[in-house]
Amino acid sequence: MTPRSLHSSPLGRGGALLIGAVALFGGCASISPDSGFAPVQRTAQQHLNKELQWARGDDDQQRIDRRVAELLAKPLTADDAVQLALLNNRGLQASYFELGIGEAELVQAARLPNPGFTFARLKGGDGTEIDRRFDFNLARLIALPTIHRLETARFAQSQAAVAAAVLGLAADTRRAWVEAVAAEEAVRYSALVMQSAEASAELARRMAQVGNYNKLQRSREEGFNADAALNVARAQQRQHAARERLTRLLGLWGEQTAFQLPERLPDLPAAPRDLPDAERTAIAQRLDVQAARAATEETARNLGLTQATRFVNVLEVGWQNNGFSQQVPQRGWEVSLELPLFDWGDARVARAQSVYMQSLQRAAQTAIDARSEVREAYGAYRSAWDIARHHRDEIVPLRRRIAEENLQRYNGMLIGVFELLADARAQIASVDNAIAALRDFWLSQADLDAALVGKPVLAMPAKPSAPGEPGAAH
Repeated sequence: MTPRSLHSSPLGRGGALLIGAVALFGGCASISPDSGFAPVQRTAQQHLNKELQWARGDDDQQRIDRRVAELLAKPLTADDAVQLALLNNRGLQASYFELGIGEAELVQAARLPNPGFTFARLKGGDGTEIDRRFDFNLARLIALPTIHRLETARFAQSQAAVAAAVLGLAADTRRAWVEAVAAEEAVRYSALVMQSAEASAELARRMAQVGNYNKLQRSREEGFNADAALNVARAQQRQHAARERLTRLLGLWGEQTAFQLPERLPDLPAAPRDLPDAERTAIAQRLDVQAARAATEETARNLGLTQATRFVNVLEVGWQNNGFSQQVPQRGWEVSLELPLFDWGDARVARAQSVYMQSLQRAAQTAIDARSEVREAYGAYRSAWDIARHHRDEIVPLRRRIAEENLQRYNGMLIGVFELLADARAQIASVDNAIAALRDFWLSQADLDAALVGKPVLAMPAKPSAPGEPGAAH
């Protein structure tokens, strides 16, 4: 449409200014250099103190590979394992491209719809009719700022979802690291028990051969040896499974799967963490609570959009130029809209109101669940610390003192070698139980950290559509 034809139509200068302003608004939208990745990086830095890199090209991938090689050059600590997973997990890298998709939709929503042009040449009788038509979706033009605002909020929700995926992967990796290290410790202590059982069974066999041991006593020692061998096999299977789970989260393959882990878990902290305001902290910083709140606010704004446009489902403005071969050309304009004779839009408004109330109740339930999950996680954390401390300070030292006393009794020929071996096995078992208690403590701390930041699955508001399109009331 030329400026002259526009000014001569009833749209006037006001319509020209509207179209010009929105055209300028849409023309300014463009893809950002990082596709909205910076907020996700800030979330990882704030909650994890870890760096994120997005492999969008060969140069990015080479930098990640060099960093991965540096981390694999030494035994992986829990923090190193988390950092490695955040850099090298391909599933997480794939989720980053949701930002690129979301920003592309955001930019697309800010752009004007393409106009339509129709040209027809019809012959009938002695005359020829030439029809030239230029159409523009005025309803889309009017709603463009609102649609852009809704898409902006939706893109922010996508950023929150990706950030939650980052935090979820970090929590899963920390748990898998604890399981893997504890499983390797369990294999070592199971092997010690088996060595003791083998020595006891061999001694029983020799004593039975010379007539100093009966068949029942020998069978008991051989049975214990068989059970010890079975326990070693089970411990090795758990160790292999735990290591493979960690390997998948780290995104390693080939020679990288030979990574090294520490020989033992970190020591129990001197005192547990004190979180008197755990619930308030969770409500303030949990991503699922923030997402539920944002989804409810967006649903409320969508309701306002539905009420404002329920009578304007189809609104188009066009400029038309009809020419006839033997007549003066016709010029003018036309506006078409849908008359609300049968559908007054009340059903769409009622649906939007129900969607809003549904979102409101879900947000309230999310907050209730968050409070409960934090209380549960903190209770499990404190109990696990108490149990691990009891094993460390009470049970293991007691078993050690018993072993020392029995060794002195054996040296004084007050007990036999089988009693000494049985006591050694019991001492090893107490250490193994202490390792399991320490593992449970570190797992509970990982669960507590995850409960304070929320779940990786977030509530997402329904995608808004333009007035005049199916589902506009959503």
